[in-house]
Amino acid sequence: MKRRSKSETGGESIFRKLRSVKAEGDSSRAGSDAEDGKSDDVGPPPKPWVCQKGFAHFDIQSILFDLNEAVQSRQSAVKRKNTTTGASAAAAASASTTSSLSSTQSGAYGSPCGSQEELNKDGPSLDSGDDKSNDLVLSCPCFRNEIGGEGERNISPSKQGSIGSGASSSSRDEEGSPERAPNTHFSNAGVAVLEAPKDGKSLHHDRGKSNIVEHVDLGAYYYRKYFYLREHWNYLGVDETLGPVAVSIRREKLEDHKEHGQQYNYRIIFRTSGLTNLRGSILEDAVPSTSKHGLARGLPLKEVLEYLVPELNAHCLRLALNTPKVTEQLMKLDEQGLSFQLKVGIMYCQAGQSSEEEMYNNEAAGPGLEEFLQLLGERVRLKGFSKYRAQLDTKTDSTGTHSLYTTFKDYEIMFHVSTMLPYTPNNKQQLLRKRHIGNDIVTIVFQEPGAKPFSPKNIRSHFQHVFVVVRAHNPCSENTCYSVAVARSRDVPAFGPPIPEEATFPKSTVFRDFLLAKVINAENAAHKSDKFRAMATRTRQEYLRDLAERHVTSTPIDPSGKFPFISLAHKRKEKTRPYFGGELRSPGAITWPVYAEDHGAGGELEALLAISNDFLVLVDPEAKAVVFNCAVRDVIGWTLGSPASMKIYYERGESISLRSINNNTEDFREVIKRLEHLTKGCETSDMTLRRNGLGQLGFHVNYEGIVAEVEPYGYAWQAGLRQGSRLVEICKVAVATLSHEQMIDLLRTSVTVKVVIIPPHEDATPRRGCSELHRMPVVEYKGSNESGSFEYKFPFRSNNNKWQRTSSSPQQSLTASPQSHSGTPNRAVSLGASMGKTLSAERPERAAAIPRSVSSDGRPLDSKRCSSHCFICSSFHTAFFMTGWLLHRPQNDDCY
Repeated sequence: MKRRSKSETGGESIFRKLRSVKAEGDSSRAGSDAEDGKSDDVGPPPKPWVCQKGFAHFDIQSILFDLNEAVQSRQSAVKRKNTTTGASAAAAASASTTSSLSSTQSGAYGSPCGSQEELNKDGPSLDSGDDKSNDLVLSCPCFRNEIGGEGERNISPSKQGSIGSGASSSSRDEEGSPERAPNTHFSNAGVAVLEAPKDGKSLHHDRGKSNIVEHVDLGAYYYRKYFYLREHWNYLGVDETLGPVAVSIRREKLEDHKEHGQQYNYRIIFRTSGLTNLRGSILEDAVPSTSKHGLARGLPLKEVLEYLVPELNAHCLRLALNTPKVTEQLMKLDEQGLSFQLKVGIMYCQAGQSSEEEMYNNEAAGPGLEEFLQLLGERVRLKGFSKYRAQLDTKTDSTGTHSLYTTFKDYEIMFHVSTMLPYTPNNKQQLLRKRHIGNDIVTIVFQEPGAKPFSPKNIRSHFQHVFVVVRAHNPCSENTCYSVAVARSRDVPAFGPPIPEEATFPKSTVFRDFLLAKVINAENAAHKSDKFRAMATRTRQEYLRDLAERHVTSTPIDPSGKFPFISLAHKRKEKTRPYFGGELRSPGAITWPVYAEDHGAGGELEALLAISNDFLVLVDPEAKAVVFNCAVRDVIGWTLGSPASMKIYYERGESISLRSINNNTEDFREVIKRLEHLTKGCETSDMTLRRNGLGQLGFHVNYEGIVAEVEPYGYAWQAGLRQGSRLVEICKVAVATLSHEQMIDLLRTSVTVKVVIIPPHEDATPRRGCSELHRMPVVEYKGSNESGSFEYKFPFRSNNNKWQRTSSSPQQSLTASPQSHSGTPNRAVSLGASMGKTLSAERPERAAAIPRSVSSDGRPLDSKRCSSHCFICSSFHTAFFMTGWLLHRPQNDDCY
């Protein structure tokens, strides 16, 4: 979707307007809500608000919508005292723990551009930091450091180098290079919109791209995409408890259902003064109503709202004026948090330096900084510059003659480079530089070799919340490379892309893209900090109040919908719904409360399981973050356990373990119906595999845990194991956590082999997720005995072919029992010598029809990974990798 500039969205964002305000508490209109709370005590945190299960959420932000929290934040917003934030919080906390610091020194911690914000009497709450330091950055109070190797939170039981390691979001190649293979996942913080367009491409079409933009509310375009310029209703009002609210409703016609006839859907946006909105849809058949469902006139809108938000006093709502200004203001309100223009500071730290004054007083850039700036962006002349200027003077050169500008993805970035801003001799504070860099949220600290480690406590600014520290190694040489570390304020959530452990980045466009993505995500994440959320909440509340008071008609929300009528019935009709379970067909995300097993931190996590037509996610309501995500088309199977537990398998057999909060098995039955509707997965099967007289299991398995061949009528065959089955658990150990060698060893050494498998498709092909198919090489080939065009061949041996046997060696015999059981079709039968000779003669011809394959980039495949273990002759076979499968070429005459 095309991004809109500030001129298209109606001016600069809320955050940019409010950064220029000198006194944070001087909002004259915010005091109008002072009567909402009489006590300064916020009180205990409210209980989480529970949304109706039938509501299909459009995006992650909607899932995190909490009506009770919105009420509390509204009441506490006007009572919030000015607090020390950003780098000044670190400085103040350090000062409070230093007994030798005089009172005159403690008064120096002010905001950079003359802001009169004052420290609380108690100062910032004691926070010692995270004790993470290295040569680039030091641990300090009120900040959290990322020095490399942290990665992203992972609750699934996968590990590096295992069969399921493709799911690891922080995996690197064998040499530890930061230039990793493209990941097939969105990062958890990169998941925004959950509902994929019906006729459009899935949001996962970009999953192979690196450096995903995170912490951006792309769901804000919901009104523009599904309401704007279409018939819909807007209702505005001021609720006694919720404050100003705005509701947008649109009824849309869906395709007819073969059993339930004509279907309708209500798309809804419910806005409060909080920064999260309820955005999504609900099927008309899922709403209990006194009216008949499926009619052209629709249900009473009041009943739809009362079902979704029973806490709302619907009598306060009035129909909004049908003017372009109202719709434009609503779009502006929804999209105000989106900003695709960033200003980023760059501070220059020479060898032996670490303090703010030293960095600001470096008059000119050294060769290393010049090299870095040339890589990062374009040096532009400010006078006459027509693009995003970031408050720099483009008319009189009062802020310098040149600056650094670049674009990345949909973003414009103007850098405030300290050495390009005006230098004032004999002025230690360098206010002409500090007034710009000190008001930037994100700052890059460039360190020359020999610079001292950076600490945010040396900076005095309320706005600088994130510092990206870049140290140059061997500058201005062929071996120039950079190390990166990050220090962020403690209330700024973590952001990607993750810094690899002990990695140095060669000077390249790969490093530039990594650094710019890091800076953009840092800015987006910082907007979620307490300071900027509080500022935006107050302004949003005033926007809504202005709409509710000045842009409404006198028409209340009609209890009879589009065609009002007077009901003469004396007896009140009961609200009914035609049938249950209709919401399971919704394209948006349906949610269920669950306990999820957290294999990363240990224990269980109370979470919300959300399944849409594009994503399966787990959301931590307390942390307000996604803790797991995968494409819903990656789901390949599930296991329903007892009591009220469930495992969902995805991609290469990785899994998440869930348990119902209230031991409600009905919830998981709904989950299974939802998965059956959206995926090609199936329920798993449990098997106990027996060994024959020679201790053999009777099947081949490849390195992915997929069964390549099964001995016809052997014990494994009789147990139900078939070609194309995927082993996901062996003796209660997840296959995704095992290497190929560990898996083979477990199968060979276990006395009793109990496995959990995902059965194949009806055509005997294994069940694979879309991400696995996305990264799997596809090879076209033809047999040597064919003269036709290239075609795709089924890579497994047909189970109709007989297994070749010989009795020459007892260790290699395939006989299931010492005695032959002629006439018994379900038992393995020893073959005679004549049959063995016949099949041996046929083998060269078949082998010649199997060409050697290469990977998608033309290189031969790794022979270590192209092997399959045979549990019939207990040996490894060489194999050829074609379209992701294994074709087996025996090393002797006794394996087929």
